[in-house]
Amino acid sequence: MNKPLRRVAIFCGLLVLALLVRVNWVQFVQADELKNDKNNRRVAITRYSVPRGDIIVDGKAITGSTTTDTGDFKYKRTYKNGPMWAPVTGYASQVYDANQLEKLNDGILTGDDDRLFFNRTIDMITGKQKKGGRVVTTLDSTAQKAAFKGLGDKKGAVAAIDPQTGAILALASTPSYDPSTIAGMNDGAAYKSLLNDKDQPMLNRALKQAYPPGSTFKVVTAAAALEHGLYDDIDAKTESPLPWNLPNTSTPLKNHGDLPCKNASIREALRVSCNTTFGKIGSDLGRDKMVETAEKFGFNNPEIDTPVRAVKSAFSTKMDLPQTALSSIGQFETSATPLQMAMVTAAIANDGKLMKPYMVDQLQAPNLNVVEQHKPEEMSEPLSPEHAQQIQDAMETVVKEGTGSGAQMPGVTVGGKTGTAQHGVGNSERPYAWFLSYAKTDEGSPVAVAVVVEDSDADRGDISGGGLAAPIAKDVMEAVINSEK
Repeated sequence: MNKPLRRVAIFCGLLVLALLVRVNWVQFVQADELKNDKNNRRVAITRYSVPRGDIIVDGKAITGSTTTDTGDFKYKRTYKNGPMWAPVTGYASQVYDANQLEKLNDGILTGDDDRLFFNRTIDMITGKQKKGGRVVTTLDSTAQKAAFKGLGDKKGAVAAIDPQTGAILALASTPSYDPSTIAGMNDGAAYKSLLNDKDQPMLNRALKQAYPPGSTFKVVTAAAALEHGLYDDIDAKTESPLPWNLPNTSTPLKNHGDLPCKNASIREALRVSCNTTFGKIGSDLGRDKMVETAEKFGFNNPEIDTPVRAVKSAFSTKMDLPQTALSSIGQFETSATPLQMAMVTAAIANDGKLMKPYMVDQLQAPNLNVVEQHKPEEMSEPLSPEHAQQIQDAMETVVKEGTGSGAQMPGVTVGGKTGTAQHGVGNSERPYAWFLSYAKTDEGSPVAVAVVVEDSDADRGDISGGGLAAPIAKDVMEAVINSEK
C-alpha cells in the first residue's frame, strides 16, 4: 500500500473509532441524561402510549386511564375520589411530569421497569399490548375516608399507622385537589390556579408540613424522663414548683388556667397538660439527653421515606436551658409532621419499638406476580417496654379522665394526648389543634393516629386538641378496628 493510501486508511479508521466512542458515550454515559431531558418528548409519548398501571387500595384501583385525542398522547391518567387520595397518589401529568407514588413507581406503572423485562418480552412475542404493573398500598379505605371526612373544610392533616408493622393506614390532607384536573395537555389554567391558591391544596400536609407540636410533645419528654432515670414512677411527685421561672431568667412559664401542677406526677401532668412540669423536666435533663430521646423517635432525620420522603421534623441541637425547657413542651423551634407524631404514639403503643413507616406493600407485574414485597423493619427503640407501658397507662388516663375524653370508644382502650400549639409572633395567630392517640384490643394496638387542625372556623377560645382533633382521631381508629372485624 502506498503512503497516501495508508494515510487515508488510517484517517478513516480514526473516524470509525471516534464514531464508535461517541455512540457508546451517548448510549451508556449520556443515556439517562438524554432520557430525562425536559425537551425529550419521546419518553412522555411512550409513557402515555398505553394505559398506565394502577395504584391499589383494599384490592381496588383508585386510579385509571382514559383515551385522549390530544396531540401525541393516546392515554391520560384518571383518579377515583381524587381529592381524598391525592396525598397518597400524587399526580401523573402529560405536561407536568409526576410526583409522589406516581413518580417513585413510574417504571412499574408504565411497564418499563427492568424487573418487568420478561413480561414485556412475552407480550411482544404474543402480540399483546404492553401493560403497566400495580402498586399495592397499605392504606385502609375506611380509615382514609374517616380522616378526609373528619377534616372536612378545615385546613389540616391526619396520619395513621399500624404500630406493630409501620404500615400507613391513612394519610389525609386538606384542602386538597383532584389530580385528574391536571392530567391532560390542556390543563395549564387548572395547574396555575392550584399553584396560586393561598391555601396550598397541593401541599401534602401529612408529610411535607412541619408544625409546632405543642403539648403532644410532652409524651416524648415523659419518655426522656423515664429513660434517663430522672423519674422511675409516673405516679411519683415531680420536683416542679409553681410558679416556676425559666432557668436563668425571671420569666415564669405559665400553664393554661389554674391547674394542679405543683409537683404533679407525670400521669397527672399529662392528664391536665402541665407546662411547668414538663418544662422543668426538660431543663433538669438538659439539651443533650432531650435531643437523644427525640432523635430516637425520628426527629432530625431528613431521610424518612414512606417511600415518599417526609420533611424533617426538628428538635434543636443548639439550645440554652430556657430554650430547652420551651422545646420540651413542643414550642421554641420544635416542629413535627403529622407522620412524625403518629410515629411517636406508635412507638409508645408498640411497647417501645418504632417500626419504619411505609405505604407500599407490594409492587406487582401486569400478571399480578409479586415483583417486590415489603418486609416490616424496626427503625429504633426509643424506650423500654416497661417505660412504654407506663406512658401508655398515663395516656389512657388522659382519655378516661382528662383533656382527651373526646376520643373515648365503648369497649376499646384508648390512649391519647392533646395539644394546642402557639402560632404566630406572640401567639397572634390561631393556634394549631393536635391530638395523638392509639387504640388497643386484646391482640395489641392496630392503629396509632396523629391529627393536626391548622385552621378552622371555630372561635379562638374554642380551638383545642380535645375539641377539634380528638373526634377525628376517634373516627379513624373506629374505622380501622371495624375493618378488622
